[in-house]
Amino acid sequence: MIEIVGARTIAHVGNAGRFGRFVWQTMVASTRSCVTTRAYPLIWTQMNLIGVRSVPIIMITGAFVGMILGVQAYDQLASMGLEERLGVLINISVVKELGPVLAAVMLAGRVGGALTAELGTMNVTEQIDAVRSMGTDPIRYLVAPRVLACLLLTPALIIYADLLGILGGYFVGVVQFKINSWAYWSFSASGVELWDVVVGVIKGFFFGAAIAVISCYKGFTCKEGAHGVGQACTEAFVASFISILALDYALAVIFKAIYNTFWPVRSLV
Repeated sequence: MIEIVGARTIAHVGNAGRFGRFVWQTMVASTRSCVTTRAYPLIWTQMNLIGVRSVPIIMITGAFVGMILGVQAYDQLASMGLEERLGVLINISVVKELGPVLAAVMLAGRVGGALTAELGTMNVTEQIDAVRSMGTDPIRYLVAPRVLACLLLTPALIIYADLLGILGGYFVGVVQFKINSWAYWSFSASGVELWDVVVGVIKGFFFGAAIAVISCYKGFTCKEGAHGVGQACTEAFVASFISILALDYALAVIFKAIYNTFWPVRSLV
């Protein structure tokens, strides 16, 4: 039993070390790609694949999130005579938490799985070794453009999700439940601060980086055969999903501490 536990511990420590080295190499390669114009065409291509083609699914996700929140919260607020404040509840929930997190989860499923499958297939068919044999750094050529594209466009996709979530909540509140439009937007404007929107967008940088790095690492280290590629895709999505939730919690704590430091809440006593 001790031998099994020790072997698994050593294996996990070794995997963590390899992942840490991969992250460091990716950071260095991405920094160099930013100042090298030759890498820009590769980045533009990945931005189109990762960002532009993800806009429809992200907008659909955001719209349904806002509408579902409106349907679920209306009865509780209406029972207290606060239905006109429905917009505050929907918009804060969307821009701070649900919009960024669900947009990132959709990207982890669509983009993360595609990155892992693509790089995993290249690894199985020894295309990565061929790139390395030609004197080209595969991380700089294959990983850095994907990481930069995901890092830069995830916040933009979150903005799309937030916008459609707000419009979806407006449709349910004003069109379906006949809430006064002026009151809906007035209470929303007074309850949602610019800080709330900025926090959600900043989270996108961390979510995008985590999705891209984890997916690329799983693709680079997948086992041989179709089963290995499929297993790598599954592991990449699970790891990305858990990292999104963990990062969301950590960032929520950090941003709350920053907000309380610069804009402390005054006691009413």
